[in-house]
Amino acid sequence: MQLHKRFTSDQVKALLKGYHQGILDRSAIEEILGISKTRFFALLTQYRRDADKFALGYRRSTPTRIPVSAERAIERELMLEKDLIEDATLPITTYNYSAVKDRLIKHGVTVSLPTIIERAKDLGCYQPRPRKKAHDREVITTAIGALIQHDASHHRWSPYAKERWVLVTSLDDFSRKLMYADFFERETTWAHIKAAETLMHTYGIPLRYYVDSLRVFRFVQGRDSFWRKHVLQTDEADPQWRQVMRILGVDVTYALSPQAKGNASYY
Repeated sequence: MQLHKRFTSDQVKALLKGYHQGILDRSAIEEILGISKTRFFALLTQYRRDADKFALGYRRSTPTRIPVSAERAIERELMLEKDLIEDATLPITTYNYSAVKDRLIKHGVTVSLPTIIERAKDLGCYQPRPRKKAHDREVITTAIGALIQHDASHHRWSPYAKERWVLVTSLDDFSRKLMYADFFERETTWAHIKAAETLMHTYGIPLRYYVDSLRVFRFVQGRDSFWRKHVLQTDEADPQWRQVMRILGVDVTYALSPQAKGNASYY
């Protein structure tokens, strides 16, 4: 129950007066009123500013209802956010209510984030946070540069973009630092080699790379051979990217499945 419903202004004023005169202890007053330290000092500041006019009366500083124009603006922005999420060509899967709030401010509409979330629930534009699955993740690296997670993703990265681009990234597994990121029109062996070159010129040569089993990184028997009688088995031939890693003395670990792609905890 709120403080002004449990105590009168005079009762609180008497307690603050006792503290001000050195008669009462702060912790004792906090226990009596059932308030935190922060709330106590806020009341004390108000009391010292003008003890005679001190009052606990609750005063609403904002209107109780949002204008209809603001409601429409909130709905419009939430629907826009929903369209982005439902567009399968965009890598957007969750609502960004802070971005919605920022866009509303640009249009002269100022509302709180909880208000936006409340409206989102009413309009079906809300996704509850999924429960984190309990899992044991073995720490497989003990130093920066011990393992680099390298990956590429194909998406239409902006709602305003007409074409898909390839984002090539390299992430240090220990520090979680993004060591490299750049866009390419197409995913090629040369793009991955240049990514490794840039990373190594900037940070040095890592001990190991962690990649998926795409043919740009790995020769897989049965997939990358055209002959019925296979002469070479898996990993008995090196693609150009793997040759570069071998020359540089960098070890390579491959994901065991597409689901493990980019997640070092699977190897």
